[in-house]
Amino acid sequence: MKGNDILQIDPKDNVLVALKELSAGSKVDVGFSIAVKETIPQKHKMLLEDLAEGQQVIMYGVPVGVVLQDLPAGSLLTIENTKHFAEPLSLENRKAYAWQSPDVSKWKNRTFSGYQRSSGKVGTANYWLFIPLVFCENRNLKVIEEALIKQLGYYKPNKYESLVSQHLSGQVTQMTYATELVFKHIDGIRFLYHHGGCGGTRQDAETLLRLLAGYVHHPNVAGATVLSLGCQHAQADWFRSIQKELYPGSEKPVLYFEQQQMPSEEELISSAISETLEALKEANKTERQPATLDKLVVGLECGGSDGFSGISANPVLGRVSDLLATLKASTILSEFPELNGVEQNIIDRCASQDLAEKFVRIQRAYESHAQAVGSGFDMNPSPGNIKDGLITDAIKSAGAAKKGGSAPVSDILDYTEPVTKPGLNLLCTPGNDVESTTGLAGSGANIILFTTGLGTPTGNPVTPVIKVSSNSALAARMEDIIDVNTGGVIEGTKTIEQAGDELLEKIIAVAGGEQTKAMKLEQNDFIPWKRGVSL
Repeated sequence: MKGNDILQIDPKDNVLVALKELSAGSKVDVGFSIAVKETIPQKHKMLLEDLAEGQQVIMYGVPVGVVLQDLPAGSLLTIENTKHFAEPLSLENRKAYAWQSPDVSKWKNRTFSGYQRSSGKVGTANYWLFIPLVFCENRNLKVIEEALIKQLGYYKPNKYESLVSQHLSGQVTQMTYATELVFKHIDGIRFLYHHGGCGGTRQDAETLLRLLAGYVHHPNVAGATVLSLGCQHAQADWFRSIQKELYPGSEKPVLYFEQQQMPSEEELISSAISETLEALKEANKTERQPATLDKLVVGLECGGSDGFSGISANPVLGRVSDLLATLKASTILSEFPELNGVEQNIIDRCASQDLAEKFVRIQRAYESHAQAVGSGFDMNPSPGNIKDGLITDAIKSAGAAKKGGSAPVSDILDYTEPVTKPGLNLLCTPGNDVESTTGLAGSGANIILFTTGLGTPTGNPVTPVIKVSSNSALAARMEDIIDVNTGGVIEGTKTIEQAGDELLEKIIAVAGGEQTKAMKLEQNDFIPWKRGVSL
């Protein structure tokens, strides 16, 4: 049910979404007339029928809350009159799942231009990494970064330097730096600064090393230089053994330097720079070649969501995910707190009982950990989410899950586990934007799709991030961070299928070297998850 002003997402829903602000006292025609009891802001929800205290609110065809008082049809749902509710999950009542895959005939012979790796994977970019095994090495990395970036042609002058100069002296001083790339087939040098490796639990150190292993052996990475202090939890030998466990047979070049075995810091930095430059000469020999679309591994992420995200941008990603699954590519849906309320659908879609049990085990452990410190999945919506109509976690989750389309779930991955199967994979990460995108890349995503309704300037050091707006107003207001606008779905000028097909074309272009807005802005965000509570 859709008019110019309202939308009923599923025939079972007892709420309507306001596509435009509805004024108090106006009437909405839904086959019968409903009087709007109070102003309904755009993106917020209005009751389609009378509900008594304790009755369920149904949206996306599933329960997403219960009302705390008697409410007549035409009422605005708020955090004061509605609370979170999600149906309990059940492994015993798994339903048979049938899926009608989309027609992909026009994509079957398409290719993108990527970097072929000896592992059989294909990179959408070609970076060299510098990794500290402990935060003590961050300063040394910073010194190396300043030297390499400026001398190898990767430095982008900060335009605000001239602004400062003008304020101080009354005139603009032009800053000049080398712009020609020394290594034309190396897209950049990336530095993974973090605050872990020591001073925490060994479990946190192991999780960090497993994540870093995913970055070293990422298809978008040519090789890595690793700096270690020597006395930290995250030992270099331990890192080597984890790499062999997760990525056996990998031929990726990795250079190691341990400060406590060096006569001086200068010797450490000089040796790391010299040996890395020699390794870059070899890495620079790899050039882009055609690759089939089944080599794509696409992460599915949302952040700064609004009341339209689950109607436009997220279902468009779902369309893309289904297309890629049919093409035998891999997609990864993350953010387990944002599956709260749709778990039964995930369970039913799992390709095997073992996968369903693994999903339930991880999800229950995560939620129990959150509850143990006085939190919970129901506390996931941010103030920005709530302001834009996502007033319960189940409402947010039901819309967020649309990014995974309708394909069967081919694998369930705990944090840092690498993707090994085609089709839809689920990866346990927090809902925190950067912790989640960091995890997606660590598990092998060579492209990340990131939907937003409010605007989130997030990227990743090694994986191109394509920003997808849920509404045209955001795309116009923050065009410097938005790559693709799905607002036409809300406006009725595009179908989800049309917008999804256009987005897949954008993915192919970016996989072949086209820069995203996040790449141009150098949004190289990297935050490891410590596996403590992070929602």
